[in-house]
Amino acid sequence: MLKLEDVNTFYGYSHILQGVSLEVKEGEIVVLLGRNGVGKTTTMKTIMGVQPPKSGKIQLFGDDIAGLPPHKVSRKGISLIPEDRRIIPNLTVLENLRLGSLMHTKPDERDAMVEMCFNYFPRLKERIKHLGGNLSGGEQQMLTIARGLMTRPKLMLIDEPSEGLAPKIVHEIMEIIKQLQKDGRTIMLVEQHMEIAMRL
Repeated sequence: MLKLEDVNTFYGYSHILQGVSLEVKEGEIVVLLGRNGVGKTTTMKTIMGVQPPKSGKIQLFGDDIAGLPPHKVSRKGISLIPEDRRIIPNLTVLENLRLGSLMHTKPDERDAMVEMCFNYFPRLKERIKHLGGNLSGGEQQMLTIARGLMTRPKLMLIDEPSEGLAPKIVHEIMEIIKQLQKDGRTIMLVEQHMEIAMRL
């Protein structure tokens, strides 16, 4: 599904990704492990087009996507769930979800997509009218993943979903990620904690 070959990415003069090659097959969960600063998030940003590579190949189903702008990468079927969540704090849960579907679904399909997200995250349905900024950290993480689902992705890039969350919430979110994979989604995940990664 996704293939990186000899990818090199820079921030200014800093050579961050040095000859990275990896492959994600359809239906897999692939976890990038490592301490802070080794380039895990940069790998995801490079795939997504946020930080384009200076050289190397990035292919999605055989199509070269290296250097495409993020909105075009998204239209090809990749969704990025960032570590810092980036929900819109003054929009409700429902409005945040609908925002995620604007480029990818027809208006008459959006309600069904929202219901699908609520099946994975029933707690969000309970908070449907709450502002994003008033949600707990775990609920914001759920909303970020659900918003990514609204784009109907073939591949989900999920960056540090356990960051700053209580163990009980981490377990709940990991179970949902496993269910997403069982339901046919391909997932590439950045994680620092070996135990969580091995459980997935």
